[in-house]
This record gives sequence, C-alpha cells and structure tokens, in this order.
Amino acid sequence: MMKAIVFDFDGTLANTLPICYYAFQKVFNKYDNKNLTTNEIKEMFGPSETGIIRKNLSNPNKEEAIEYYYAQYSKLHNSLVEVNSEIRGLLTSLREENIKIGIFTGKAKRSLDISLKALDMEGLFDVMITGDDVLKPKPDPEGLLKALSLLAVENFEAIYIGDSDADIVAGLQANVYTIGVQWLSDYQTEEFKEQPNSIIKSVIEFKQSLKVGIL
Repeated sequence: MMKAIVFDFDGTLANTLPICYYAFQKVFNKYDNKNLTTNEIKEMFGPSETGIIRKNLSNPNKEEAIEYYYAQYSKLHNSLVEVNSEIRGLLTSLREENIKIGIFTGKAKRSLDISLKALDMEGLFDVMITGDDVLKPKPDPEGLLKALSLLAVENFEAIYIGDSDADIVAGLQANVYTIGVQWLSDYQTEEFKEQPNSIIKSVIEFKQSLKVGIL
C-alpha cells in the first residue's frame, strides 16, 4: 500500500527553472564575464546552488557571488514563477487522504524557503530534504532514503516523483516506485536515459492513476 509521496521541487512541484537559470546567468556574467546558456547551467545541476557556484565559478569572491545569486532569485521570483493552483490542489488533496508528502531536492534550504513562501506552499510537507542535508547529491539516493526514514515508511510504500535523469536514478537506486513527470511548461528531461516505472504528463493523469489504484 502506498503511504508516502516524495517530490523533487524545481521542474516538478514548481516552474522555478526559469528563475534558477536567470540567477545563475546573472552570477556568471557578473563575476566571470561569461554568458552561459540554459543547457550549460543545466549541466552543472546536482549540488545545491552554493555547491554549483563554489565548484564552477572562477572568480575567488564565491561567497559574495552566492549572496548575489539569492538576491537575484528572490527579487524576480514573483515575476518569473507563477503560483500553480493545480499543483497546490494536488498537495492539499494528498494531505486530506492522509498520504504523507515530502520533498527531496538538490536546492539549498534558503532558496527552497524563498520559493515555498512565494508559492504559498509553506507547511504542506511532512519532511523536506535539501542539498544542504546530504553529503552526496542526486543521483545518489542518500537524501531520498533519509526522507523515507523520517517519514517512517518502507521503500515499497513510497513513490518518488521528479523531472530529471538524476531524480529517476535516485528513485530506482532507493527501490521506490519512480515517476518521471513532464507536467510543467519547463522541465529538465525530454527523454529519460533510465526508464522510470511510469511517465506522467499531467496532474490530472496522476490523480486518475491514484484514484483507480494503478499507483
């Protein structure tokens, strides 16, 4: 019996990829004089934002650059990221059905908190594991296993939902039912290199699968 659903965040629960790309582009332009494409930024994904900047920025003023990233992320969040009532409705309905819900994201806690507040998602989750909480980022399953432990569920009682190859690999390695979603206008993976247990294209499709007991 399925007791818990753990979600990735960027590109899965919120269309935050545009603000992530924008803030990284501003950082690398300002500090390294580089104009990075979204694909170049996407290639860096895995660690948290702070990890990405510390690893990839050539400029020695890394801590200043990190603060600049968060300033850009926060300043234009409301302009670049819309509240998705369909996603929020899904989360609310899962809670009403006594299904535990959690987040396992590579984002740092600081940017996740900014997004949750802006999107009116605060207080909806039973557990949140961020890039700050793990030693090994996705595709390593460390964070997902930690989330399952805190939720007090077995792997066969849980689903992990994400939009990237790293999400799928983490889910498969944790031996949970793994869903690749492409239900937002911006997501990371067009075709998954590792096949998830299922691919879902809309929130309605996901709700129907839950209702008829497919998941």
